[in-house]
Amino acid sequence: MFRKIMKGRKPSKSDANDPSLFGYGLPANRNSGSVTTTNVIVNHASRAGPVVVGPNSATVTGLAVVPPSGTVEPLPMFRDVPVSDRQSLFLRKLQICCFQFDFSDTLKSVREKEIKRQTLMDLVDFIQSGSGKITETCQEEMIRMISVNIFRCLPPASHENTGQEGGDPEEEEPYLEPSWSHLQLVYELLLRYVVSSDIDTKVAKRYIDHLFVLKLLDLFDSEDPREREYLKMILHRIYGKFMVHRPFIRKAINNIFYRFIYETERHSGIAELLEILGSIINGFALPMKEEHKLFLVRALIPLHKPKPIAVYHQQLSYCITQFAEKDFKLSDTVIRGLLKYWPVTNCQKEVLFLGELEEVLEATQSAEFQRCMVPLFRQIARCLTSSHFQVAERALFLWNNEHIVSLIAQNRNVILPIIFEALERNIQSHWNQAVHGLTVNVRKMFLEMDAELFEECQRGHAEKEAKAREVEEQRDLTWKKLADVAAQRRGEDMITV
Repeated sequence: MFRKIMKGRKPSKSDANDPSLFGYGLPANRNSGSVTTTNVIVNHASRAGPVVVGPNSATVTGLAVVPPSGTVEPLPMFRDVPVSDRQSLFLRKLQICCFQFDFSDTLKSVREKEIKRQTLMDLVDFIQSGSGKITETCQEEMIRMISVNIFRCLPPASHENTGQEGGDPEEEEPYLEPSWSHLQLVYELLLRYVVSSDIDTKVAKRYIDHLFVLKLLDLFDSEDPREREYLKMILHRIYGKFMVHRPFIRKAINNIFYRFIYETERHSGIAELLEILGSIINGFALPMKEEHKLFLVRALIPLHKPKPIAVYHQQLSYCITQFAEKDFKLSDTVIRGLLKYWPVTNCQKEVLFLGELEEVLEATQSAEFQRCMVPLFRQIARCLTSSHFQVAERALFLWNNEHIVSLIAQNRNVILPIIFEALERNIQSHWNQAVHGLTVNVRKMFLEMDAELFEECQRGHAEKEAKAREVEEQRDLTWKKLADVAAQRRGEDMITV
């Protein structure tokens, strides 16, 4: 029968009455010779990459099967059957939930869809109540059912449909999964299973294996924010509960980041993955492993490069700041990394960088600050004179932070000569009144900090301005001489003719 079904033949009348196909019989163990409905009901390719199925996978390949109308009947609730019958009822309910339906047509299989939804709700309640211990066979079949439902082809992203490079991801309308009424319950079931204290981790890790985790990570590219939120909660719980999976999960997330940074620059779930990592980084032990430092340098810092950084910058900034707070010696590495990817023409991105820079500087000690202060304040000087008032204003706000002012005061002999010209230029010619006022305050702060140094910088600036005027005058004089010579030659040529 298995071979015939895989060829796609229509079910016969005898098949339609076969309870093992439509939720009435007990599913066989994966290693037995019997056939279960889950052997023919899964389509779990993902937009993120090719499907990989191994011998220990909780999923199998095949085509989605929709039961003939009228063949799926509701099963009794768990509370309505004796405790001794609940395990068998659990398995029968899982079989019903393995059927997949077309949600693009709301009028198709309405009765069957509602039966499946009610069945999923009863399964969630049963797991959540902890009213009965789930056997290993039930766990295996439950993970199989979950795999059948959630591991699927994701629809093309909006930019894939239009062929455009893509606008601002923040302005795009989020795609909402039509089958969410069922998918949400399947995700809820998985979440309740993972967090349940009644589940033996040693048994559960046979089914929530590396391949299962990898396919969960593939689903983070879903455009539906509700799905990504569930995936975030589930993966975070898996990371906390299954210690054996931790290095694998970190490496797999790394690979997603690498592909996003260096190949596609399109992925819907970067913010959620960074949110998980923020919690993971928070739990890193000290001294920090070399592996974690490499992750900072090779993955997190380069995440400042892609154009859609605004979508995930808040989560990225939190991760970066966690590194600086846990190991202050990494501040120099982080600041130089920010300078490396500093935007040249994107002012909104520049404002984000300045905000992140302030958070990192707040966790920076004097020794690390001194290592990077020269290139840092050269960049800040360029920001101070930006014609985009938000960039200049955000750079000037750095002087509102007491810790940063303290670091600047300790190293004023180096910093003031670097930014003095920028301050003077703002006072003389910046078009924005708010920027002008903030610049005056910063200038006054330096004057009160060290009047002698300020006057020295002022003299140096005046000399530089005088030399610049002299050079300009010399250039004008040279051009005037060239113009006179050209005019004289033109006159001689006219006389000759």
